[in-house]
Amino acid sequence: MLPDTPIGPSSTPATSNRDLSPADRAIAQFDRTLRTLFGVHEAQRPSPAGDLPDSVHSPTERRHVAGLMRVNHAGEIAAQALYQGQALTANHTATRDSMVSAAQDETDHLAWCEQRLKELDSRRSLLDPVWYAGSFAIGALAGIAGDKASLGFVAETERQVVKHLESHLRQLPNGDARTRAIVEQLRADEARHGHAAETAGGTSLPAPIRKLMALTSRIMTRTAYWI
Repeated sequence: MLPDTPIGPSSTPATSNRDLSPADRAIAQFDRTLRTLFGVHEAQRPSPAGDLPDSVHSPTERRHVAGLMRVNHAGEIAAQALYQGQALTANHTATRDSMVSAAQDETDHLAWCEQRLKELDSRRSLLDPVWYAGSFAIGALAGIAGDKASLGFVAETERQVVKHLESHLRQLPNGDARTRAIVEQLRADEARHGHAAETAGGTSLPAPIRKLMALTSRIMTRTAYWI
C-alpha cells in the first residue's frame, strides 16, 4: 500500500503539508475522511478486469464473490485510514507527506472493488465507518511509535494482506476471470508496497503485535463478508 518510491525521512514528498497549521491539517483530514467513506473513487489506472467476460451468473456464486469483494473493499478503506493516521503522527514531514501520497494511491483499489461490487449488484460494507475509525486510531499509534516502527507496521500489514488475497484467489469460482484479475493485481501491488516499506527501514514487529494484527484482521474480514 505504498508508492513505488520508498518511504523514509529522506524521501522527497509528493504532497506538502509542512506549511499547514494544526487546524488546517485537521480540516484537511476531515475532508479526506469524508472522501474516503462517502466519495466516488476514480482510478488512475484501468481496471485489471478490462473487457474480460463476466461468467458469474448463479445467485450462490454471485453472493460469495460479492462477499469477498466487500471484504477487499473494506480492507482498502482500512488501508486509507491507517496511512492517514500514520501521516497525522509521523515524526518527519517527508514521512507524513509520503503516507498521504500512499493513501491517495490506494484509490485505484477502491475504485476497482466498487466497480466489481456494482457489477454483482451488491454493496459496500455497512460498517465501513467502524473499519475506518479503528484503523485510523491504530495508524496514529503506529506513527507515535516512530517512523521505523510505523514502516514496520506497514510491512507486516502488507504481508498479512497478501496472504488474505491469496486465500481469496483459492476461493473464487474457476471461471471468474474478472474478479481474479482484480485480486491478482491487488496482491501484486501490496507485495511491492510491503517490500518498499522494508527497504525504507521498517523494523520487525514483536510477535504479540503480529498476532493481534492477525486476530483483528480475521474479525474484520469475517464480519465484512456479511455486513
